[in-house]
Amino acid sequence: MLGRLLAWQLARDGHRVNVFDPATGPEPDYGRVQAAAFSAAGMLSPLAELDNSSAEVALMGWRSLALWPQIVMAMRASPRFSANGSLLLAHRSDLASAQRVLSRLDAAMPGTPRAQPLSAGQLAELEPALHGATHAWLLPKEGQIDPVGAMRSLHAEAAGACWNWSRRVTTVEQGALVFDDQSRQRFDLVFDVRGTGARPELPVRGVRGETVWLHAPGHGLTRPVRLLHPRHRVYLVPRPGDVVLVGASEIESEDRSPVSLRSAVELMAAAHSVMPALAEARIQRLDANLRPALPDNEPRIEVMPGRVRINGLFRHGWLIAPAMVEYALRTCGLAAAQPVKELEHE
Repeated sequence: MLGRLLAWQLARDGHRVNVFDPATGPEPDYGRVQAAAFSAAGMLSPLAELDNSSAEVALMGWRSLALWPQIVMAMRASPRFSANGSLLLAHRSDLASAQRVLSRLDAAMPGTPRAQPLSAGQLAELEPALHGATHAWLLPKEGQIDPVGAMRSLHAEAAGACWNWSRRVTTVEQGALVFDDQSRQRFDLVFDVRGTGARPELPVRGVRGETVWLHAPGHGLTRPVRLLHPRHRVYLVPRPGDVVLVGASEIESEDRSPVSLRSAVELMAAAHSVMPALAEARIQRLDANLRPALPDNEPRIEVMPGRVRINGLFRHGWLIAPAMVEYALRTCGLAAAQPVKELEHE
């Protein structure tokens, strides 16, 4: 995703761009090793992510929420994007766990939007498809983007970029790339956004995540939903084509095997407990992928003459990518001339 966003932006700014990708082509290939961006939910939730991320990540998330609308509007085939807020839900028995999460959100970043408690009537008005949770909160200004649609548009509309598929880069030098066939090619500037492929040059690891894709015609859900649970995080995200994506486990493992029975049952049972209409949904896909994370779980940008490295976006890829790209391009002197107006918090 970082590679496609960089290619799109640099090509729009008039640069000659080559992209090298070990994938066989631009389309997702579920069931095989593919970019984690295709498996992601696309939640743009800087406030909710404060439960397990730093204030710096949240700030980049707010910045990206100001950038995403302009990126989407600049595309001819705009991917689905919205910023109508997201919801936190909790069952009565999990209220204590929910309150601990909410207290962390409130204390983390003064001056940013706060979770707003919703009555049962208010929740029903916002999302009639949701039933069963006794407590609900609205996180204003949060949003979502369709990752598959965005990946397709970024590739298709990076006018003039040269895409080199089935080309694996083994080493990224200052101003040069070395490929798995030992060939070497020079450039004015190279961007290393290989995720777990950057090893051993970076101490990056893969963290397994699992999702369930449910086809539920007429489901009615319009906002991302997080169910606050004492043992695991569960979210429901509406996607194009009457799909609800349910995720996601977070397992310290680089196992790429299919989704386990335990994960699938837990995720689907939790989703059904707050959205009963999913009982008639059909399981479209069980997906597992690896999120690239550095030892401190924080993103990193390294800028030096001839080379820029961006890695470690972990579970925040779609949330912070535009801000990371903006910062990297500004630092190496390639920023667009007209910066986007900063987001104003209420």
